[in-house]
Amino acid sequence: MRKSPISFIVVFALSCLSAFSFAADIDSIGSVSTNFKLVGPNDKIVLTAFDDPDVNGVTCYLSSAKTGGVTGAVGLATDSSDASVSCVKTDRITFYNGIENGVEVFSEKRSILFKELHVKRFIDKKRNVLIYMTYSDHLIDGSPKNSISVVSYDSTLNSK
Repeated sequence: MRKSPISFIVVFALSCLSAFSFAADIDSIGSVSTNFKLVGPNDKIVLTAFDDPDVNGVTCYLSSAKTGGVTGAVGLATDSSDASVSCVKTDRITFYNGIENGVEVFSEKRSILFKELHVKRFIDKKRNVLIYMTYSDHLIDGSPKNSISVVSYDSTLNSK
């Protein structure tokens, strides 16, 4: 059976779209292989870093599973919901524009359709901490797998 050039263009375009993320400044730190694949790249755990766009002085490190093989290489694989986040104070913490609960600071497509990994920020003003939570959702069946990280801040901070 012969495939049309249009089907290849559609697959390529969709795989490019699945690679886009919400956070603009994502730094790739490294990865480790977890499962050998004879054809295509191995399954991996990928480590990335991003700065909170609304809070100066907080960097989050995200480790997440990436599916390899042929489907992973062409962007058609569905990555698992396994992810972990750890956020650290890297400078004096300052809020750029006030701060709200449940604001998404990062998102990434985990499949060609309907699955996404999120990192949301919450604030516990009583304890002067920022809480970052990662989870994934799926149109039909989301996952309860999640991870949190907590960063304390000085309660006398002023917004920029």
